[in-house]
Amino acid sequence: MPSLKDLRNRIASVKATRKITKAMQMVAAAKLRRAQETATAARPYAKYMDAVLANLNAHMASKEGASPLLIGTGKDDTYLAVVMTAERGLAGAFNTNIVRRAREDIRTNLARGKKVKIICVGRKGADALRREYGKMIVHTVDLRAVRNVGYGEALDIARRVTHMFDNGEFDVATLYFSEFHNILTQKPQALQIIPAKLPEAARADDSHPHADYEFEPDEEEILRDLLPRNIATQIYRALLENLAGFYAAQMSAMDSATRNAGDMIDRLTLNYNRTRQAQITKELIEIISGAEAV
Repeated sequence: MPSLKDLRNRIASVKATRKITKAMQMVAAAKLRRAQETATAARPYAKYMDAVLANLNAHMASKEGASPLLIGTGKDDTYLAVVMTAERGLAGAFNTNIVRRAREDIRTNLARGKKVKIICVGRKGADALRREYGKMIVHTVDLRAVRNVGYGEALDIARRVTHMFDNGEFDVATLYFSEFHNILTQKPQALQIIPAKLPEAARADDSHPHADYEFEPDEEEILRDLLPRNIATQIYRALLENLAGFYAAQMSAMDSATRNAGDMIDRLTLNYNRTRQAQITKELIEIISGAEAV
């Protein structure tokens, strides 16, 4: 049975932990609003970028000479997985869910006899995948020194990916990240970025008049310029979605930790009071017994 001193020390320790988790919850909540606004603002840009590329692709007179970023290399022997996680933990299962989603596809591709390469964006993903797939990790991006993640970081990652593709190092690239929905929901996503998976072009409604566009320069040249930008845009969007999702998951996890710490303090305090009362009662019995013996 723990002594009163042990119980007092444990109560003080849990109270200190509760202060830390409460502070982390408040910091995450403060950062979440800005991250959520930024991620929400980036979604329409990425969506309309896909729509523009889809319409350009639909208007191409011939697919001959199209960019390999759009039509691929014609093979699917080597897969590149760009796994994007957070740099820090204490966010529940946020990082684990992304890694689990990527690991499922990696195992599937390996079972099919394909070669897999991995780029890890974020320390937590690299640490988790290094245990099982360390030899497949070709590059790790550390963003701990970056105070505010911006388009520049996404552009650097996109340039590395396109450089590897131009050198024939892979055939298909997939981006793994967590899409932010709300404070309680962040869903891991797998987005193929090379070759680009574009939505179907909007079909003209024959019941309404529609414009006939002429492109200058031609569609092929515009696509050659926009496709690399689309990769950077999708990566940037994934970074923002991850950031918002991380702060939401961390706020939720720290809120749960704070409430659990409060419950533990209540139980320890009750145990402390009972132990103290039992000790006082024992001392009184000893005093009374000694007085009666005299």
